[in-house]
This record gives sequence, structure tokens and C-alpha cells, in this order.
Amino acid sequence: MGRLQDKITVITGGAGGIGSGMARAMAKEGAIVVIVDLNEETGKQTEKELQEISPKSMFLQANLMERETLGDIIQTVIDTYGKLDVLVNNAHASKQATFEETTQADLDLSFGTGFYPTFYLMQAALPHLKESKGKVINFASGAGLAGHETQAAYAAAKEAIRAISRVAANEWGRFGINVNLISPIADSPGVRAWAEAQPEYYQEVLNKIPLGRFGDIEQDIGRVAVFLASDDSKYITGQTIMVDGGSIMLR
Repeated sequence: MGRLQDKITVITGGAGGIGSGMARAMAKEGAIVVIVDLNEETGKQTEKELQEISPKSMFLQANLMERETLGDIIQTVIDTYGKLDVLVNNAHASKQATFEETTQADLDLSFGTGFYPTFYLMQAALPHLKESKGKVINFASGAGLAGHETQAAYAAAKEAIRAISRVAANEWGRFGINVNLISPIADSPGVRAWAEAQPEYYQEVLNKIPLGRFGDIEQDIGRVAVFLASDDSKYITGQTIMVDGGSIMLR
């Protein structure tokens, strides 16, 4: 029996990157994982990999910017499995630009793929999380905490996610629901793209990580997600967990 045995877990952006790392880590602990992603090809491939570990896991294709369909994601999970234990809001797309060059379209992309889906999926999931005394894992970023250059739209949405996570943690604690955030640094495709676009800045960030490396999406980020999804974290809520090798130490 794994730490997440038969826990129904939804992970947005679960087809690749950090999302797929968490999905594998959770499946190996017995979770039934529903990965939600826009990319059908990658989603189907990841679904196949997950089903080799957790046969009842599945892929749902969805465009998270279509707000009117977000409730359908949760309803499909309930119709299929009868419950929801863990909601992981991981998906987020953004465009890098200096503050003065950031456009309304840049803000709409970042909030439309990150903040709004997080908010509305949490709302849709709440009745079911009350029943399971479930967990919510949202995602923060050092971009917001430290104010990284060219990340205005991304940082704004990430800090907004932190804000609503704290509100939910306060309101939902009475229902036995835990709401926490992970702020990661990981060797993901997004980070690799950033390294190519800004190699000097990437190296500067790497040099400031006390543990001297970017995290592994499964062994580092995924294992912390397992902890936050498990009963081992039942007395932790409203917290931002820095899974970043020590690059930002909160006070």
C-alpha cells in the first residue's frame, strides 16, 4: 500500500514537465492520477506511461482558458471515480517581457492559464474536497517572490495564486481541507527554454542555489507533492514550500 493508495488526484498541466514528474511520483504511491492538458499527443503518451503504474489513471484534454468548461473537468472525475481527493493546479503559460513591454495579451495569457483555472477549479472541487477532507496543491514561483526580470505577467499571476491559497486555507480549514503551495526550481522544459533565452541570467540563478543544481521533476518536486497530498501533511496549511535548493529562504 502506497502513501496515496487509491487517492483520486487531478493534475493540470500533467502531460509534461513538473506535472508529469508529480504524476509519476504520485502514481508510484498508489494514486489514481487524472492528468489534464491541452496537448493531446503528449497527454496520451503520458497516460500510457502512468497506466503501466496505476492502471485506472487517465488523460483529459482541456483548454484551461475556456472558463465555462472548467467545472466539466471536475464533474468528469466525479462521474468516473465517484470522488476527488487531491487537486494540483500546476498548469501555467506566460510570455517573458520587460515590465514596460508587457501587454494586456501577456497578462491575459498568464492569468488565463494560471490564476483563473486555479481559482475556478478550486471552487468546482470544493464540495467534493469537503467530502474527502482533501488536499489542494497550488504553485508559486520565485519569479513572484524575488521579482525576477522580464516576468511581470507571470509573477503577478503567481502571487495572486498565493493570495487566494491563503484565503482558502483559512476558510477551508474547518472542513479538514489542506491548501498549500510549492515554489519549485526544476530542470523542466520551461526552464531549459529560459536558459536558452537568457543563458547569463540562468547561470546567475544556478550559481545562487546553495544545493548547486536544479531539482528533478519527479524525485525532488514530485516527492514533495506526494508529501503534501498524503496524511503526513495534515497539520500543514496555507504554506508556501520552497522546493528550490535553498535559493529563496523565507523568513
